[in-house]
Amino acid sequence: MVIALKLNDNGRFLSFSTRLFLSVVALFVISAVLFVAYQFQREKEFKVELLNGQLQQYNERIYERLEGVPRYSWGVVTEEYLSRHLDHGLRVTLILHSGEVIYDNGEARREMGNHLTRTEVNQALTKGSGYDIRRTSETTGKPYFYSATNYEELIIRSALPYDVNLIRTLAADSHYLWFSVGITLMLMIIFYRFTSKLGKAIHRLREFAQQADKNDPIDQEMQLTFPHNELGEISQHIIQIYRRLVDTKEALYIEREKLIIHLRTAREGLGVFTSEKKEILVNDLFTQYFNLISDRNLEQAEEIFEVSELRQITSFINKWTQRQPTHEEKRTAVTINKDGRSFIVECVIFQDLSFEIWVNDVTQEEEQSRMKRQLTQNIAHELKTPVSSIQGYLETIVSNPNLSRERLDSFLERCYAQSNRLSRLLRDISTLTRMDEAAHMIEMERVDISLLVANIINEVALDLEEKQMTVVNALKPKIQLRGNYSLIYSIFRNLMDNAIAYAGNKVRVTIHCFREDDRFYYFSFADNGVGVSPEHLNRLFERFYRVDKGRSRKLGGTGLGLAIVKNAVVIHGGSISAKTASGGGLEFLFTLSKGMDENGMSGFEE
Repeated sequence: MVIALKLNDNGRFLSFSTRLFLSVVALFVISAVLFVAYQFQREKEFKVELLNGQLQQYNERIYERLEGVPRYSWGVVTEEYLSRHLDHGLRVTLILHSGEVIYDNGEARREMGNHLTRTEVNQALTKGSGYDIRRTSETTGKPYFYSATNYEELIIRSALPYDVNLIRTLAADSHYLWFSVGITLMLMIIFYRFTSKLGKAIHRLREFAQQADKNDPIDQEMQLTFPHNELGEISQHIIQIYRRLVDTKEALYIEREKLIIHLRTAREGLGVFTSEKKEILVNDLFTQYFNLISDRNLEQAEEIFEVSELRQITSFINKWTQRQPTHEEKRTAVTINKDGRSFIVECVIFQDLSFEIWVNDVTQEEEQSRMKRQLTQNIAHELKTPVSSIQGYLETIVSNPNLSRERLDSFLERCYAQSNRLSRLLRDISTLTRMDEAAHMIEMERVDISLLVANIINEVALDLEEKQMTVVNALKPKIQLRGNYSLIYSIFRNLMDNAIAYAGNKVRVTIHCFREDDRFYYFSFADNGVGVSPEHLNRLFERFYRVDKGRSRKLGGTGLGLAIVKNAVVIHGGSISAKTASGGGLEFLFTLSKGMDENGMSGFEE
């Protein structure tokens, strides 16, 4: 039932119970008035019929006196009868069927004309009897109640003056009227009490509906204020059902949040979609992996259905989502090899034709295991090279005291260069160790990525000019997140230094944030330089891994720059991968979490 509020003439709101009470009372009063009016009219007609019957009896007795009497004596006989038997005031008229009046005991009898047009006379001729209420006599000028009876030779009409006494006689009895009014008032009081209880229950139920619509808590007091009737019991049951639904909703919400957190932090890339291929939930690894599989960066998760490598998955989805829902779950899986990496992609279609796609990098665990095995060996090897060089130069100096000053300075300069390289190597190892073992102790602050990248481009301007390189900074202004400034600086600075060192001359570097959602920024750092062979892409972020070992050492690299980049990205809640750019060269794809501010809100607001 929809309960609305209406405005009365004064602009005030009327409650449902008031409108119900007024509506029913109005109908009841109208019915009572009509009934009283009908009864009043019926009683009046009954009294008129009773009076007419009495006058008809008078007419009958007069006719009995006139039977067998000659016509010329009718007036005398009637006069004599009236004088002995009837009260004063009764008027009797003897009328022939022709309408001629032969006797009338009233005044001005000689002036009376033909009476065929009189109502009661006309009715008597046609029906045998008739009456007329309160007609003014044309001869006397006074109002009378007339009653006429038709006999074989004449019409006898009797009449009573329509005075105060007659009016009282014909008036309806008012006792039943007051009785009806009393019954009506009593029923109105009873119905008012009933509607007030009903209105109270509906008012409380409306308050409950308004609170429920606003998701406000329902207090125990509201349940106790309902009246003790059927509607109150129904309302209490509704509140109890609502409370159970709220508790269930809260429990489901908590479980939903747990599930979402689990899916976002899962080691597999996971995407959940509707039957129309609309995104419901996509985690970071899902986007990251499919950007590696695709030949272009995907701005929307729905774009994966256009990736050629997923043609088999897309066909499977189209086949089953165009059918009617079933109670079975359908699933399929494919293996995709791309740029030296292997991915398993599995699709599951649920009963309501929504589906999920998860993708897993099956080479990751093997790579991590191999990296751990080689880490100790690589560190020893990398430290051995500068130490051996320094030791060799110093032994030469010590064993040859007669070296020329020029030769001695040359050996010392080489020792100094190797010591600098050793210092940088130890510093990078220390940075990686600090990130591995105490990442949670790194201080976070508000960082403007757009401004940071612009500063780095200014710092390396001379190196870019020397190698005739250009940088296309496509970052929009004020890309801000909560993070550690030094680590984020090391991400973009190491990528820039890597491009300057290895991409080649006359190269264009493009930095772009191609996507943003509630939790992450998605970055692309690409160049169109010499690039890297596919077999090396999977190992670029390994510590001490070099594509060209001789060239890297010649340029002074430690082999830890990209490892530092990866760890810094991971500390900031993201992931990073490398692939061959669509126009040639090397492209790094990585995400950075927006982080949480002091108020627990994602990102920053201006």
